[in-house]
Amino acid sequence: MGKGDRRTRRGKINRSSYGNARPHVDVVSGAAVAKPAAAKPAAAAAKKAAPRKKA
Repeated sequence: MGKGDRRTRRGKINRSSYGNARPHVDVVSGAAVAKPAAAKPAAAAAKKAAPRKKA
């Protein structure tokens, strides 16, 4: 439970990442900002290749 823990606020700050423990906050209003779903690239919705079978 510290800087190395990705699930805690301190760990998110240390890794410069965001998530449930550290949401993006609007500086002006102080409210959490939700990114619109339409902003995601369409390429990410492309169908993934079938997983390879183990020999």
